[in-house]
Amino acid sequence: MASTTKKKLIKKKLADYIEQNIVSFHQARKQSLEQLKLEDILRRKNPYLYRAKDIQTAEALVRSILDAHLSSQEESMFGGFLEGLAIFVCSQVHGGRKSSATGIDLEFEKNGKHYIVSIKSGPNWGNSQQIARMISNFKNAKKILQQNSQITYVEAVNGCCYGRSVKQHKGDYIKLCGQAFWEFISDEETLYIDIIEPLGKGAYQPNLQVQKLYNQLVNKMTAELLQKFCKSNGKLNWEEILAYNSGK
Repeated sequence: MASTTKKKLIKKKLADYIEQNIVSFHQARKQSLEQLKLEDILRRKNPYLYRAKDIQTAEALVRSILDAHLSSQEESMFGGFLEGLAIFVCSQVHGGRKSSATGIDLEFEKNGKHYIVSIKSGPNWGNSQQIARMISNFKNAKKILQQNSQITYVEAVNGCCYGRSVKQHKGDYIKLCGQAFWEFISDEETLYIDIIEPLGKGAYQPNLQVQKLYNQLVNKMTAELLQKFCKSNGKLNWEEILAYNSGK
């Protein structure tokens, strides 16, 4: 457990880092909306799914595919931010650093052990092939590191920034999620809570700008969809939508 003085210092540096770097996340969201086109998302989403949901208006379809696209994109963007935050926190406490090994995000030493960490946003991040690739990356990184005579023990960790893991020990690696992960890299059990407040500071204005862009995009895409994929009787032309999405 960190001392009270050290805890306050870490909390201050944490808040400063978030305030300085969360700006990039909001800017990326705005830029994504400004560049997004109807064709971009209409080709990527499953038209069969939206037909099965009995969507009958252009606006409803636009909102559905747009929200699905943005949710996935923002999750990826914010995952990158959280990875950077975790590396920063660990650098302040344990001298952690961005790893140069393939598939490894963080390296640091703690209690006589050398840790290699693959950072993910949440616990349910990958399928069996992706997990197998992570394990392979861990094994390759271990082989290289163990050639260094000063490194006697290497531990692999899959760190997840939120959520929980019922079973931490996975054989080839340890899985730490949420509070357990943030405590592992900071030695402070409440750090996972300390992150929340700075994230909301100053968030109102950039989110208001994003919402305005979103509303404008809904209007623009709805007009385009009505023009290109709507029958004369007002019904959505699902055959044309499907052909545009999946036709040869």
